[in-house]
Amino acid sequence: MPTINAFFEDEAYVPKLDAISSELKDLVSEELSCGDRKLKPEEVTLRLLHSLGKSMMAPIEMDITAAPYSERIDRQDQICLSVRQFVLDHVNGLENAQVWLNLHELGHSIEEPKG
Repeated sequence: MPTINAFFEDEAYVPKLDAISSELKDLVSEELSCGDRKLKPEEVTLRLLHSLGKSMMAPIEMDITAAPYSERIDRQDQICLSVRQFVLDHVNGLENAQVWLNLHELGHSIEEPKG
């Protein structure tokens, strides 16, 4: 399942990111859907993480991790730019954000339904 880790140094971004979390998960699930694999927003995890250092490139930085489907590989820069623009458009006062898409094999602990 895809994950979004959103890092920030200023804790004032917590309520702002929290307010757009549902729409952000909608966008990411849509952007990462491909072929016969249609993602649902509830399959995307969003984590808001306070960074304790002062060496970030932007006030908000996001790492998105997902499996490497070929459609995602072909569109990885477009996906990052789309998510970045969404965040810039929806977080008041934010002038810069950086987004990275990490595509690699994933294991998970989600239990499959029985029966």
